[in-house]
Amino acid sequence: MLAILDYGAGNLTSVARAFSALDIPVRITANANEIAAASGIVFPGVGQAGQAMTALRQTGLDKCLAEAVARKQPLLGICLGCQILVASSEEGPTDTLGLLDGVCRRFDPSLREEDGRVINIPHMGWNGLRLKRQTPLFEGIDPASEFYFVHGYYVEPAPELVIATTVYGREFCSAYGRDGLWALQFHPEKSGRAGLKILENFNNWCQSHAFQKADCLS
Repeated sequence: MLAILDYGAGNLTSVARAFSALDIPVRITANANEIAAASGIVFPGVGQAGQAMTALRQTGLDKCLAEAVARKQPLLGICLGCQILVASSEEGPTDTLGLLDGVCRRFDPSLREEDGRVINIPHMGWNGLRLKRQTPLFEGIDPASEFYFVHGYYVEPAPELVIATTVYGREFCSAYGRDGLWALQFHPEKSGRAGLKILENFNNWCQSHAFQKADCLS
């Protein structure tokens, strides 16, 4: 079973429905021991970085995530969950989880599209990816696939962590991480067949890579 982290950050039901469409069992939970016992953690979210960090700290789920990463429990961050895995965010500004090297930046409102139009913020709608390196998360994905984005901020991770980029006024990182610890700026649960394939790939990784289970807040 996968655990979908419930810290009051929204869009959890749509993520759960996407996994259900794949017949993959999930549980939306804030229970530390259920999270620790799961084969993998899905860390979604929409909203504001500061509010999310307050909720994580008040519930102890920030520590739970840090311990999960330390024991190599698979983790997939989505949208806001992607943005607060790094050390800080310009939204606030806010100190964030610091589980991967990087910072979260605000889109410059003066950026322009290739045709000269000023970009709209948030970046909302379908866009493509430029894969920078191979990863099991993107196995079987057509390079021409597009994915659904809704965000006004983007992550600048350590260069070696960049998996894919997208262009919107500028080239920005849209997927980053390392095997078993991945972050996606787009919403795979809203991205059709390609998005479902990514969720399936994440579950396959979780089922085939054991980790040392433990009580999350021991």
